[in-house]
Amino acid sequence: MLTRRGEWVCLGRCGSQWSKVAKNMLLTGTFARSLDEKNRFAIPKRLRQVISRTGSTLAYVAPGTDGSLILYPEAAFSRLAAQLDSVSPTGQDVRAFSRLFYAQAQIVEIDSQGRVRVPPELANLVNLGKEIVLLGVRDHLEVWDRERWETYFAKKQPHYDDLAESAFQTTTAVPRPMATPKQREPAPVYSESSSDGSSERTPDGLPDDAPVRVVRPR
Repeated sequence: MLTRRGEWVCLGRCGSQWSKVAKNMLLTGTFARSLDEKNRFAIPKRLRQVISRTGSTLAYVAPGTDGSLILYPEAAFSRLAAQLDSVSPTGQDVRAFSRLFYAQAQIVEIDSQGRVRVPPELANLVNLGKEIVLLGVRDHLEVWDRERWETYFAKKQPHYDDLAESAFQTTTAVPRPMATPKQREPAPVYSESSSDGSSERTPDGLPDDAPVRVVRPR
């Protein structure tokens, strides 16, 4: 792992525990967030609790797909790097992706309040506005501009059954997800309260459970 002093140290059997931690990490949910004046957003408490099990406060922000950014906890990023290393570097697409991905990925730190600063270069790359949506996607988080996410959700949700069939068609012994009605709905936004019952507050001063106005795409 990379320490705060910038030194690499061995964890477990030279990182074997990293792979195990990242593999067992499960991040889920959809959360409305706002960037503050320093381009920071707060990771929801229950997601922070999962990430904290890795024992590291370091993470990586990198370009994602479909106009999003990806936030990788350090363990998940190390696992992704190992997967890329296992692919033949002679392929032109592999070389091009590795260059673009690693050249733009930036290391960040999750502060004591669970906040992460989005590098301005990456925010500009995906035209990230102040109102964002944070998605838990298994072992990493995706950061979306809120309007872009709502448009994407409205376009893809009606085809959920078809997407599920395609995703699971080559997988065996895996339960099929339950079917959902094929109708256009606004992107779901969830929030949580702190353990004492009070609302957790985001960097913009709004409580974590503040109502969110959702604009239906026309």
